[in-house]
Amino acid sequence: MADIGAYLKKHTEALVKDVGIEAACALTGKSKATLGRYYSDNAEHADRFIPVDAVARLEGASSYPHVTSALAELKNITLSYDGRNSDTETRTGGVNADVIALSQRFAMLMTEYQTAIEDGIITVNEAKRLLKETVQLQQVLIDMKLHLEEESTS
Repeated sequence: MADIGAYLKKHTEALVKDVGIEAACALTGKSKATLGRYYSDNAEHADRFIPVDAVARLEGASSYPHVTSALAELKNITLSYDGRNSDTETRTGGVNADVIALSQRFAMLMTEYQTAIEDGIITVNEAKRLLKETVQLQQVLIDMKLHLEEESTS
């Protein structure tokens, strides 16, 4: 990857925005300006990155571990992320339900792609929608993996 710093800053921004700037300030004890510097692409902030303890606090409150997954991707590590509180929610269905959900999510991704590529250019908003669909597809694959692991151990 050409610019690891920019990649991590992009995911730091996604994490802060996922939690919400006010909540992120409360969780980390950092100001809005300080948090903004952690994901700023200005040259003067190129060497500033969010501390690991702040990432842990924010990812505990976020819908997805943005920075952790970015770090894993940089090292070609695959993570299994459930995204749900295992104490309060259980995964319903099984592998068959996962296969159906997988085909539905893939169809939705391809629909978004078709819409995005119609004019030959994928805009930033279209890329964000594609990314969101890709993450949803990834979640279905993770559910499927967990179901397969459960079935292989029982």
